[in-house]
Amino acid sequence: MPRDPAVVSDLAEQDLLDLILPHLPVGSGTLVPPGDDAAVVAAPDGRYVVTCDVLVEDVHFRRRWSSGQDVGRRAAMQNLADVAAMGARSVALVVGLVVPGETPVAWVEDLARGLGDACRPLDVGVVGGDLSSGPALMVSVTAHGDLEGRVPVRRGGARPGDMIAHAGRRGWSAAGLGLLTAGREDTDPGLVAAYRSPEPVLAAGPAAARAGATAMLDVSDGLLVDAGRLARASGVTLALDAPGDAFADDVARLAPAAALLGADPLDWVLAGGEDHGLLATFPPGAVLPPPFRAVGVVRERGTEAVLVAGAAPTVAPGWDHFGR
Repeated sequence: MPRDPAVVSDLAEQDLLDLILPHLPVGSGTLVPPGDDAAVVAAPDGRYVVTCDVLVEDVHFRRRWSSGQDVGRRAAMQNLADVAAMGARSVALVVGLVVPGETPVAWVEDLARGLGDACRPLDVGVVGGDLSSGPALMVSVTAHGDLEGRVPVRRGGARPGDMIAHAGRRGWSAAGLGLLTAGREDTDPGLVAAYRSPEPVLAAGPAAARAGATAMLDVSDGLLVDAGRLARASGVTLALDAPGDAFADDVARLAPAAALLGADPLDWVLAGGEDHGLLATFPPGAVLPPPFRAVGVVRERGTEAVLVAGAAPTVAPGWDHFGR
């Protein structure tokens, strides 16, 4: 093996794996760790939550903006948020990595560090995957979760009269992306960090399930887009409160960056994606588990719409890979 290799093509596949694997936690639920043809993970509930996301360079991240550690953490967190949105606890990840030969070895090792940083405190194992060369840098993560005996919380259970609640940040990642795009990232490192390495409130998902949530989803593409998905799945209207009231603390936090960029912080709150907060509905009178906050009410079935402060929203709803 060459000494201090600069790029991936300097290494054999096993040599690169030998650099990656020490950074990846095994997790207490892993019965057979990486090293065989497949891992074995305990499933005491008898059911498993499974989800998958792919990150592609220059679509989901840019190396000039994000370190390998940022991308690894982000790849983990967006999948862990989907598991949490089902009311489950994540137990294992499987990672597929495609790397062009000219990719710096140090960047790939940092990616593994980021995965480990995200998963180790949560006792989530990174139990295997695949490594391939290819023309573009891509990271695919499949997450597995344990329902721990609970009924999964799906998108289709919202009922008229339910409270709408949200847990987590709104608009921070979009603001950070705006600052990076404008070359003003030094003006608010906190917002930029929210884009590079989101921090979803993962424990809120199982807590919502225990509190009787009737529907829930991860807000990955924007509040309006994802609220619309929940509304369609449940056949109801989601009537959101005015964002300046429901998300007043977020609006205040975003206001200086919005003024700098000539943007409206309410647009970031309503349409900004990749904060990975949780949007859920709860029966009337339910005690909302922290950090959920009430942000509206579910109305009649059949209209499958989203209202903001009693009216149809006027901003573009959020991200769609194929819609723009």
